[in-house]
Amino acid sequence: MAPRALDYESLNENVKKVQYAVRGELYLRASELQKEGKKIIFTNVGNPHALGQKPLTFPRQVVALCQAPFLLDDPNVGLLFPADAIAKAKHYLAMTTGGLGAYSDSRGMPGVRKEVADFIERRDGYPSDPELIFLTDGASKGVMQILSTIIRGESDGVLVPVPQYPLYSAAISLFGGSLVPYYLEETENWGLDVNDLRQSVAQARYKGITVKAMVIINPGNPTGQCLSEANLREILRFCYQENLALLGDEVYQQNIYQDERPFISSRKVLMGMGPPISKEVQLVSFHTVSKGYWGECGQRGGYFEMTNIPPKTVDEIYKVASVSLSPNVPAQIFMGLMVNPLKPGNISYEQFIRESKGIIESLRRRARMMTDGFNSCKNVICNFTEGAMYSFPQIRLPPKAIEAAKKAGKVPDVFYCLKLLEATGISTVPGSGFGQKEGVFHLRTTILPAEEEMPEIMASFKKFNNEFMEQYDDRSGYSRL
Repeated sequence: MAPRALDYESLNENVKKVQYAVRGELYLRASELQKEGKKIIFTNVGNPHALGQKPLTFPRQVVALCQAPFLLDDPNVGLLFPADAIAKAKHYLAMTTGGLGAYSDSRGMPGVRKEVADFIERRDGYPSDPELIFLTDGASKGVMQILSTIIRGESDGVLVPVPQYPLYSAAISLFGGSLVPYYLEETENWGLDVNDLRQSVAQARYKGITVKAMVIINPGNPTGQCLSEANLREILRFCYQENLALLGDEVYQQNIYQDERPFISSRKVLMGMGPPISKEVQLVSFHTVSKGYWGECGQRGGYFEMTNIPPKTVDEIYKVASVSLSPNVPAQIFMGLMVNPLKPGNISYEQFIRESKGIIESLRRRARMMTDGFNSCKNVICNFTEGAMYSFPQIRLPPKAIEAAKKAGKVPDVFYCLKLLEATGISTVPGSGFGQKEGVFHLRTTILPAEEEMPEIMASFKKFNNEFMEQYDDRSGYSRL
């Protein structure tokens, strides 16, 4: 009998090429162990509420009222909900065409897109056009939409930082394009060198690849670095010189844990550079409600904003968005609440500031605790997490461990992370899932476990690591950058 349409051998080859380590072998094994009754600490994915972060009260109150609008007619509603939450719920319900159960415009509700544009103008100091803002089901959907628009086939390439968030490699594979890596320099706190970028582009072009776009992740995932204004200027100038679109993944812009390099958007720097660069470089910027002190991953709310994109292209992107009819409507309200937050004098303002500040300050302490914890371990080196939600320590594996991994049929850092999982219940992601230099090994863990649990987690990691290194230490040499 001939293979059927959905038999494995009949599948789209691009689907088979997709790899996504964040939910890969380690995660599947962790899930098995959890079913067997082992306590698992899932640090493999930036999922704040799953690791105990409490939702912000005010946005949940507003969305609860929007989900159950009959509560607004109850004479006792003011006993359960503050007046500003009631007013905000009415504000957003008035934007809909029939409540949260009705489709919105395929770009998202015009009123929320206007609030996003106002937020961008306040943040950057330059006007933003709501017609060039699309609301999406999380930032990932927006990234995939733009990549699918850019990539025509395998001869089209996209520059992606290595280590990278595997959404990019997965999406580029799915759409049949070519990933063009540019390596971040670990010894320079995961900085990038424009000369390396030029070399990457030249090598790709030599292979017949048309490099069309460049991705930056700022703050970095998995590497946690924050780009300075000077870095961003260099990148934008490079994109101008090489005729590349820039995709700015800026979903961690609230997650900053040091004062030397605050977040600055690609768009702000671009606009400040003036013509011709500010008028010519094509930029798409992404943001989400999933990160920061919101952490509303399950709500699936995001947006992208387009700069210097021709109207005909915008029309094509709108057309494709229309195939899905509407982004998630409750998530659009979360986005509106994020970009148009409470103001001093609002009834719920003090509580909102107390909650949001508490989360970021705790994350700042956890970033330091985790970095210091890793650096106290044998054969582990870790740059400080300046931003985002992750630590990405380098693990200097002894040759005997690398040999043992090969015998087990495992990539060395996968072997290490599986042993860590079995011994401690800590579920991480091996560095090979993000890309890394040959012979160098890492793991990625979130900094999201509860602050009070962090000392015990780091002590557990240290005990495992030191025992692992003792077991495989032949003192003849190590993997090392």
